[in-house]
Amino acid sequence: MLHINDLSYRIEGRVIFDKATVGIPTGHKVGFVGRNGTGKTTLLRLIAGEIHPDDGSVSVPKATRIGWVAQEAPGGPESLIDVVLAADTERSKLLAEAETATDGARIAEIHERLADIGAHAAPARAARILSGLGFDEEAQHRPCSEYSGGWRMRVALAAMLFTEPDLLLLDEPTNYLDLEGTLWLEDYLRDYPHTVLIVSHDRELLNRSVTSILHLSQGKLTLYTGGYDRFEEARREKQRLDLKLKKKQDDERRHIEAFIARFKAKASKATQAQSRMKALARMQPIAAQVEDRLVPFAFPNPQKQFASPLIRLESAAAGYVTEKPVLTGLSLRLDADDRIGLLGANGNGKSTFAKLLAGRLKPLSGARYGSEKIVVGYFAQHQLDDLPEQKTPYQHMVDLMPEATEAQRRTRLGTLGFGVDKADTKAVNLSGGEKARLLFALATFWGPHLLILDEPTNHLDVDSREALMRAINEYEGAVVLISHDRHLIEACADRLWLVRNGTVKSYDGDMDQYRALCLAERGGLDQAKGRDKGSDGGARLSPQEARRQAAEFRAQLAPLKKSVTKAEAEIDKLGKRIAVIETELADAALYTKEPAKAQALAKERGELMRAKDDAEARWLEASEAYEQAETQARAASA
Repeated sequence: MLHINDLSYRIEGRVIFDKATVGIPTGHKVGFVGRNGTGKTTLLRLIAGEIHPDDGSVSVPKATRIGWVAQEAPGGPESLIDVVLAADTERSKLLAEAETATDGARIAEIHERLADIGAHAAPARAARILSGLGFDEEAQHRPCSEYSGGWRMRVALAAMLFTEPDLLLLDEPTNYLDLEGTLWLEDYLRDYPHTVLIVSHDRELLNRSVTSILHLSQGKLTLYTGGYDRFEEARREKQRLDLKLKKKQDDERRHIEAFIARFKAKASKATQAQSRMKALARMQPIAAQVEDRLVPFAFPNPQKQFASPLIRLESAAAGYVTEKPVLTGLSLRLDADDRIGLLGANGNGKSTFAKLLAGRLKPLSGARYGSEKIVVGYFAQHQLDDLPEQKTPYQHMVDLMPEATEAQRRTRLGTLGFGVDKADTKAVNLSGGEKARLLFALATFWGPHLLILDEPTNHLDVDSREALMRAINEYEGAVVLISHDRHLIEACADRLWLVRNGTVKSYDGDMDQYRALCLAERGGLDQAKGRDKGSDGGARLSPQEARRQAAEFRAQLAPLKKSVTKAEAEIDKLGKRIAVIETELADAALYTKEPAKAQALAKERGELMRAKDDAEARWLEASEAYEQAETQARAASA
């Protein structure tokens, strides 16, 4: 069990943890959440022993193997598979010793231990983990030095998963994964046999893969049972209860103070006054709920709308070398109100396609049609590193608003989340989330007709992601979204396009179907977890088998998914009608002018509330049946 007792820690005088206490039972999978900058990574470093607390303690059982992905990714000449295998140091040492040992008894001990730890099946297990994270067989045998930093971090993650530590510490692992790798990791972590503590802002991962949520706020740690949605509900309920209790206590305090002020000078009431003064002193104040203010995102709408299609591609090819196009056969249209989720594994050409839509790349062949007056807002994650380090948000605003006054520029910055304390801060000193907010502001400043967002959530916490989701949905232009955050895609995208096999085509399935397809193609759950199907670890599914398995998933899940959707629609419909009635009933004049109508509305509201309760019960039943069937279908196909 992981014990954190009265932990206190400060950084440059700022309190990060203030006598924080929590216990995490062995085998639990815990999602660690909190606003950016509150100290989540710091806690992982304290647990890993990289730094030490100012006061209190962090303790784990003796001999616990702690897994912590290093910030430096491997980059030598070794192949990916060799890097992962080398992470199991015990296996490597035993194999090396087996080559030179001469004592018969020791040789027997070595081979017995190698059998116990599954050493001979290790290469197949390492290969399956690498495959799940997006490396095919050919890629696994290439040297690490050929890959960029993001891909090498995947190798570091694969090495850590391969060692199966007793306590696995993960700090935003999906930041360097694509959607397909994230879906695989969700399922891997859900069935991981040991304790997991994962810092993540990915709502779907926190709902699917963990059994508890650890929340960091104001230096305190609170453990909630269930996934993120249940945590959010419990936290809001606790806030409502605390506010009620605080109001009740404040009223009681005022009443006691009034009694003391009135009677403490009277001899006949002196005893009662003294008693109430003691009661007041003993009264522990209930802390007011203090939430860090979250500045919403706001994307200016295009001033002039263009008729659809906004952009049209006809037999277009895209790439950087005429003889070797990345994508071919592109025949698509993007309408002025489209919301497109762009799917496909990293390296398949999503960013190339986005640059073609944005007009940053010209077609190598074929045609791209669209007005030259179309304004495109383009956000790409790598641009964070391209921001001039010494330039402040205010200086960017001077470039964009040369004729404006200083007051006008600072007012605009304030609406974008850059107040007095941040407007004059150099980019090098801004956090990742603040840099992302600045990039959003620069990309959308002129009210683009098309907004292309390439992995926009990497430096945003859960609340900021929800704010981004609202901004995208309120924005009136077209959106093309590339993201590993499934929740964001499901909430914002109306259509899905799939980048695959050197082209881009419309994808008719939903995200559940795409998830099933990805898991099937990456070897399925059992293969990913190392449950061998043979001495060679089992063969990877062929594309035909993967499509058949995905079709079986869809056939089994479609009726249940329909029931869930139907119940959700009914709840939404009833909720809207109830809201209308409650608005009417809130008018005090209604009860005097039209008492009969007020009575009828009150009766209707009661009937609708009962109907809504029934619909919610059906939704819950259908959701549980859907999740159970999804699990059974996956297990049966493995």
